[in-house]
Amino acid sequence: MASLSEFFSHLYTMTIIFVSFLVVEIVILFQSVIGSTLKSDNPIISTTQYLKHIEEKNPTISFSEKLTRQQDSAECAVCLAKYSEGESVRKLNCKHTFHKDCLDKWLQKCLATCPLCRAKVLPDEIVARYERMQNQKGFDHGSEEEIPFSLSALYGNGLQRIS
Repeated sequence: MASLSEFFSHLYTMTIIFVSFLVVEIVILFQSVIGSTLKSDNPIISTTQYLKHIEEKNPTISFSEKLTRQQDSAECAVCLAKYSEGESVRKLNCKHTFHKDCLDKWLQKCLATCPLCRAKVLPDEIVARYERMQNQKGFDHGSEEEIPFSLSALYGNGLQRIS
């Protein structure tokens, strides 16, 4: 009777592992099918291409005291540091100015809007294409090799009983 109970215990553990692998494979297949249809309609853009779009729409300029007279603040609203003469800054269409690097980091992490007034900095299509690339980084196919190890960690106790 004990051997029959042990057999069903092993069978249950193997079934859970098999179903887990099956679910993971279905998710990977689904993601690759969805990803290939999205790529064909509107290709993703890399971070370099995204930054190039930012530069085209809002070119980098050197800070000068003349800019200070044209705006309300003499400091970057992202990092709160004062501008220095000759520093690289971006003046947006909404007339707000920021350090180039501060604004570029902001635009990569947040929606492509001005940190102060939330005016759009880039067209929605470009932002959507960049966000798709960022989302694909979150589920990278290179991690498929790690799936068996992750599952074995989840079901580690069950695998030890089988051995």
